[in-house]
Amino acid sequence: MARVLQWLGWTMGVACVAIGLGHVALGNAAVPGIGPAGATVDSLGRFLGAAFAGYGLAWIWAARQSPIPAAVVRWLAAVFLLGAAGRVLSLAVHGWPHGFQVGLLVVELIMPPLYFWLADADERARPSTKIIKGAE
Repeated sequence: MARVLQWLGWTMGVACVAIGLGHVALGNAAVPGIGPAGATVDSLGRFLGAAFAGYGLAWIWAARQSPIPAAVVRWLAAVFLLGAAGRVLSLAVHGWPHGFQVGLLVVELIMPPLYFWLADADERARPSTKIIKGAE
């Protein structure tokens, strides 16, 4: 399970960095079905793309740790789930988005529980390196 967590962390990180940089570079054109949205939405999308790339770098950082810190995985998964909650709220307020966005929502609802379940897999797989006082 620890290898699965590491692979998923790396995959998530690389994907988020690539998607984020794509949004920075392409602006509105990076969003299927958005059409001409104007300078304000383009500016927001490019800014959020940079933030998403940073989120991806956090996943890559976590996946490189030994062991992968469960608390960090849980926080990153919670942020991902919050994004899904935002999409659900948008769906309730504005209706169904482009089909690509619906596909992303499905991924955003499935992956966080998987990450929560795997979060401490690497910590459990590695023996503790903590020194117990008095046992030296």
